[in-house]
Amino acid sequence: MRNCCLLLGALLAAGSLSLSTQEVPQTGDSCRDCHSILEDRLGEATQKFVDDIHSARGLSCAACHGGDPRQEEADKAMDRARGFLGTPSRAQIPPLCARCHADAAFMRAYNPSLRTDQLAQYWTSVHGRRLRQGDARVAVCTDCHSVHDIRPATSPLSSVHPLKIPATCGRCHADAGYMKPYKIPTDQLAAYQASVHFKTLEAGDLAAPTCATCHGNHGAAPPGVASVERVCGTCHVFQEQLFDLSPHKQPWESLGMPACSTCHSNHRIEATGDFLVGAGERAVCVICHTEGDGGWTTAQQMHTRLTELDAALTQATDLLGRAERAGMEVSEGRLIEAQAREKLIKARVDVHAVDTQRVEEGVQGGLKTTAEARSAAEEALAELAFRRKGLGLSLLAIGFVVFSLWLLIRHIEGGKNQSREAS
Repeated sequence: MRNCCLLLGALLAAGSLSLSTQEVPQTGDSCRDCHSILEDRLGEATQKFVDDIHSARGLSCAACHGGDPRQEEADKAMDRARGFLGTPSRAQIPPLCARCHADAAFMRAYNPSLRTDQLAQYWTSVHGRRLRQGDARVAVCTDCHSVHDIRPATSPLSSVHPLKIPATCGRCHADAGYMKPYKIPTDQLAAYQASVHFKTLEAGDLAAPTCATCHGNHGAAPPGVASVERVCGTCHVFQEQLFDLSPHKQPWESLGMPACSTCHSNHRIEATGDFLVGAGERAVCVICHTEGDGGWTTAQQMHTRLTELDAALTQATDLLGRAERAGMEVSEGRLIEAQAREKLIKARVDVHAVDTQRVEEGVQGGLKTTAEARSAAEEALAELAFRRKGLGLSLLAIGFVVFSLWLLIRHIEGGKNQSREAS
């Protein structure tokens, strides 16, 4: 009886302990303990926060929302006197994030390479200026970075990963209804997705320009007419330098025309080609120039010479390909071909200076190198023809020897048969 009582007591104690632990999982953080058993967005926040970069670095809910997570009672844990903030307003979010992200000493302990001037940049942006004016519809930190499931920008799951940036910006800027009060176009995302920049990004080149590359991220603002060339020049350095030497520089500045986007557009930037220069249907020169004027003639001359070099290089490439497919050694020819292609690219870039002499010099150098590549291909093909002739003659000689041996064998066998018949 005594043993039975002890066993029953142990079972009752174990059962009551099990029930108590199932009600609220105790982690030492009352925020998580309570929200983990809630439904809808209140419970979802706890689930998402598991993968958040702040959680991974050891920060808790209280780091942003304040309060005292060591208190088990809700009124004490969410006591305003203990710094509890709850859900911050949109206007409060940038300064709230900046409590840590603008503190260089604090951030050094977590990520020394991370910049701490994001808030200062944000106040210079269109978003920040409008927020200070009372417009709570503009983007704040959480609109771009998410809320409880913030990932590092290097993570493919992050909303600010290069592959995700266009869609993140497009959530607002491609929404005609949301952007209606601002009276700005909403086709930027569709135009960008048709551009060579986006196609390059999709192909895996994460260095390809995104919205943030040209507009900035925390200090986002549209480039002014005078700064478009400088923005594009951060990547296209030589094009910018050549444009500064061109006859277009001064008149475009005086007319207030944006440098690069006048010819290349802004969001819908197509892959370039010789068709852009000259008087063809897709040429940009004819936007301003008419047949017979100096600019039209210059453009036609540059187009003609570039297409001549391109055609010559294409022929040399085809010949090298034929020789290579036939098994000939053409590595030196391929190296010369690459040098010729670099000179073609340089000649195409020189177009931005609108200087026919400069382009002509580049084309002449390219044609000379292309001729060397073609010569290397022709030598390889000539050697191939010689080898084939030698192989043909060798096969004929071998065939003749085999045929002669066959005749000799027939003759010998015929003599033996005659000897048998005679005997």
